[in-house]
Amino acid sequence: MSRRVAFITGITGQDGAYLSELLLAKDYEVHGMRRGASADADLDRLSRIGVDKAVELHDGNLMDLSSLIRLLSEVGPSEVYNLAAQSFVSSSWSQPLLTGQVTGMGAANMLEAARIAAPQARFYQASSSEMFGLASQPVQTELSPFHPRSPYAAAKAYAHWMTVNYRESFGMHASNGILFNHESPLRGIEFVTRKITDGVARIRLGLQRELPLGNLNAQRDWGHARDYVKAMWLMVQQDVADDYVVCTGRTASVRDFCRLAFSCVGLDADAHVTVDERFMRPADVEVMVGSPAKAREKLGWSAETTLEQLIQEMVEADLDRVRQHLPS
Repeated sequence: MSRRVAFITGITGQDGAYLSELLLAKDYEVHGMRRGASADADLDRLSRIGVDKAVELHDGNLMDLSSLIRLLSEVGPSEVYNLAAQSFVSSSWSQPLLTGQVTGMGAANMLEAARIAAPQARFYQASSSEMFGLASQPVQTELSPFHPRSPYAAAKAYAHWMTVNYRESFGMHASNGILFNHESPLRGIEFVTRKITDGVARIRLGLQRELPLGNLNAQRDWGHARDYVKAMWLMVQQDVADDYVVCTGRTASVRDFCRLAFSCVGLDADAHVTVDERFMRPADVEVMVGSPAKAREKLGWSAETTLEQLIQEMVEADLDRVRQHLPS
C-alpha cells in the first residue's frame, strides 16, 4: 500500500502543527504551504512539538490560484486540509477586505485548485462556530442557521458554502469541520485565552500587576486543539463527505476562564483582571455552545481534554516560557 500524502495550508499555525503531528504518527507524508521562505519564526510551532524537520514546506499563497494548482500537481496529495485564514476575529473589522479575500476567496481558490489538480483528493475546510454568530438556538448543531457577527465569520460562511457547493456540484469529497473555540499552548498570544494564561504567568512572576481584557461575560465552548485535529482527520476518512460540529458541549465565560487560570497559580482573578473598552468588539457574540452529538455518533469522536486540564497545560507552558526570559 502506498504511503498517504497530505497537503496542509496554514501548517505553521496551531492546528496545522497538531495536525502534522497526528498525520506523521500515522505514517503520512506531510506537505504544507507557507507564505514565503523568510522566517524561521514561522516554524516555531512545528519545532516546539518536534515535527519541523519531518514536514516538507512549500511557498505559495491562497490568493495565487496558479501557485495552488502547481503545488497540488507536484505533491499529488490524497488529502487536502485548508486551515489557512486571517483568523483573528478582532482584526477582521480593521481588515475586512483582506479577511474576505484570504479567509473566503482563499478557500474558493483552494477548492478550485483541488478540483483541477487533485480531483481525487479528499478535502477538509476549516469552518468556524463564529458563523452562528447571533444564535437563534440555545445549542448549535449542523442544522442551525448562520448569522455572522464579524467580517471573519462572514468570510468563513462563504468558504463553508463554497465547500458544500463543490461537493454537490462536482462530486468532490469535501467536508466542513465547524470547530468551536479550540486552544493550546501553541495558540497565538493575540487570542484571549493565551492573553489570559500569559498574563497569569507574568503576574505570578511579578512582571505585571493587572490583566486588561474586553467582554468578560462572553461565553464560549472551549476545547483542546490536539483533540480537534483528530476530528478533522476522521471526517476525511469517511466514505461520504459531510459537515460536522466539533465541540465539547460545555460553555464557560471569559471570567470563568480567568478564575480557573489564576487558580492554577494560587491567585484571585478578581484582584488582577480589569475591563478595557479598547478590547470590546463592535458586535460580539455573547453565548456560544455546540452539540457534538453527530461527531460522536458518526465519527466516534469526543473531546478528551477537560477545560481545567487545558487551562492548566497552557498556564504551565506560559510560566516555563516567561521564566526562560527572566534576567538571571
